Amino acid sequence: MNIRMERLFIIVLVLSAFVATSCHRSKPQATKRYHFTGRVISIDNQAQSASIDGDLIQGFMEPMVMSYKIKPVSMLRQLSPGDSISADVVVVEHDPRDENADSDYWLENVKVTGHAAQPPANGPKAFHMPAPGEEVPDFAFTDQDGKHISLHQFHGKTLMVTFVYTRCPFPDFCPRMSSNFGEIYKQLGSNASLAETQLLSVSFDPEHDTPKVLRNYGFSVAHTHDAALFRRWQFGAPKVADLPQIADFFALTVKPEGGLITHSLSTAVIGPDGKIVKWYHGGDWQVSDLIKDAGEQRAMSDER
Repeated sequence: MNIRMERLFIIVLVLSAFVATSCHRSKPQATKRYHFTGRVISIDNQAQSASIDGDLIQGFMEPMVMSYKIKPVSMLRQLSPGDSISADVVVVEHDPRDENADSDYWLENVKVTGHAAQPPANGPKAFHMPAPGEEVPDFAFTDQDGKHISLHQFHGKTLMVTFVYTRCPFPDFCPRMSSNFGEIYKQLGSNASLAETQLLSVSFDPEHDTPKVLRNYGFSVAHTHDAALFRRWQFGAPKVADLPQIADFFALTVKPEGGLITHSLSTAVIGPDGKIVKWYHGGDWQVSDLIKDAGEQRAMSDER
């Protein structure tokens, strides 16, 4: 091949690579902004976010409780639980062809429009957030087999608890929590960190989520029809009268609206001693986070 042909060949290769890169380049991200109002439920300084009970955004989102990143982060210092706020929701939509890409969203231009009234000395207690080392009450439930179970029955084991309702239509809420627990369930028999771990999914919709409904839901989210599932992963619902106390302890917001339930997300790891190891508010936790928590508990037990 002479020099001229070599140069021509190189040019063709470069152009081909450029065209191929251009053809596969991701579609430009689309950014949308929506006016937002809501009430602050809790603040997570470590995650630089706040859990907010948001109002209806016409044409975009139903009223619901969600965790939002706050920008700039310094604005978090000006927020308190109970504050009413207005803001802009910024949503960055990624290329829909990329199945692994999620949309990013956060709040900007946050303004406090009202403060929660200070409760009287004998008024309701402040918003409770489970703290590491805090003893968990012996809450009781009816499980997927119609049997009575309580949290104290799990003493001696590491217990992972999350809250769902079976009719939840929002992929990033209950379905994600159940999917994450499903991933943990798959590892229960093979991951040494999970050798002494039990899973419990608690419904906050006890009137609908009967034992039969919970049993079928368990089979569905675990992708199995083997009843051995329930030896390590149980599904339960409390009495209607007990739900407020349970929701208060686990910082769970539950609001029935139009046949659905507007709610927050709450997941906890409880140690063999029945005390909180770690509490996760919202749905940003990863499967690896809970497995790490369980592994640390197992290591501590082995040292005793």
